[in-house]
Amino acid sequence: MANSASARKRARQADQRRAHNMSLRTAARTAVKIVEKAVVDGDKVAAEAALSRSTSTIDRVAAKGVLQRNAANRHKSRLSRAVKAMQ
Repeated sequence: MANSASARKRARQADQRRAHNMSLRTAARTAVKIVEKAVVDGDKVAAEAALSRSTSTIDRVAAKGVLQRNAANRHKSRLSRAVKAMQ
């Protein structure tokens, strides 16, 4: 438990940052799942639209440092390959 005022403040800030980062991470995961669902359903138009939205979401989360840059690029690459492979 934090004993000093500054330690209590840092604990509060850490909780706030964690909540904010978790919401960003959840948004990125949801964006990936939406594209994957559209690919499984075979809806190429919806998959392409979801891919462009998810790409910007993933980039935004990675720019904030919540998701590592290489991990973000890997997600985007796999999603775009899946959409391109659709017929």
